[in-house]
Amino acid sequence: MYLKRILLAIVFIGLLVAGVAAYLVYNALFSPNTSFKQEEIILFIPTGSSFMEVRDQLAPYLKNTSSFEAVAKRKKYVDYVKAGRYRLGRRMNNNDIINSLRSKNLPVRVSFNNQETLGDLAGRISTQIEADSLSLLTAFKDEAFLSQHGFNVHTSLVPYIPNTYEFFWNTSAQGFRDKMLKEYQRYWNDERKKKAMAIGLRPPEVISLASIVQKETAKVEERKRVAGVYLNRLKRGMLLQADPTVIYAIKRESGNFDTIIKRVLYRDLELDSPYNTYKYKGVPPGPITMPDISAIEAVLNPEKHDYYYFVADVQNFGYHIFAENLVQHNRNKAQYIRWINEQNVNR
Repeated sequence: MYLKRILLAIVFIGLLVAGVAAYLVYNALFSPNTSFKQEEIILFIPTGSSFMEVRDQLAPYLKNTSSFEAVAKRKKYVDYVKAGRYRLGRRMNNNDIINSLRSKNLPVRVSFNNQETLGDLAGRISTQIEADSLSLLTAFKDEAFLSQHGFNVHTSLVPYIPNTYEFFWNTSAQGFRDKMLKEYQRYWNDERKKKAMAIGLRPPEVISLASIVQKETAKVEERKRVAGVYLNRLKRGMLLQADPTVIYAIKRESGNFDTIIKRVLYRDLELDSPYNTYKYKGVPPGPITMPDISAIEAVLNPEKHDYYYFVADVQNFGYHIFAENLVQHNRNKAQYIRWINEQNVNR
């Protein structure tokens, strides 16, 4: 009888210990362990982070760091930390937190517009993903990459079409560049390639011409007409004579792309640069800025007309007056010259 009581006591104590242990495990796994009041926080885990670094980063948002660490070890997260952008919701338990950090890397929406140089693009992208501007610029300029895909120093800006894209925050510089190449190749489907062929241009040349259209007019509704002017000139073998290309040539020659040039002077037209379309026929060897999709589509779908000239409309700022011949153009241009002289714009 005495032995039976001892055995019962042992069983009871064992069940009690097991129950306590089960409660502690359950509590560690499934009880809320967040200490913030907002609905969620976003956590960025850099590439190469150790578990201890993640734990320290999480500490301000946890009620109990020790229980989180214990669950992380139990679920083997300590050995498989993944970089990325993660969401932690209010009242999440340790199990939810670990599952989120393990498999729910959230993408970010990366946007960029009309960057003038690769350096500008690298700076813009580095504010949105983990890769820094230097690593991005190095990836953009990689000669092996450019050569492999038919680009060069002049056309290195071509593969980047302004838009909004989804990336994981921890995307590497090479990963960003390679995905943008795929987006570029996807954009140039058979239909667009046929349109480019119909106007006698290759895709990089379309983008170079679109960059001029982009610089000439900020009015999207006017871009097809401007594109038509330049395509008419190309068909006739005329010089494009686009002032934005001269401005770009000046900046490229000086290496200072922050220079503000409001007026192109006659002496500027003598600058010996392949980008000077007053001196060299055809489309420049590369884009003078990053054209957006509306400018590219304007070149691929130009307005059909007989205009060969245009000048800024001083009565309707932002727009242009178009002309079919030089006599008409010189008359329109005289009005613009008078206006710009009245404004004392010398450069």
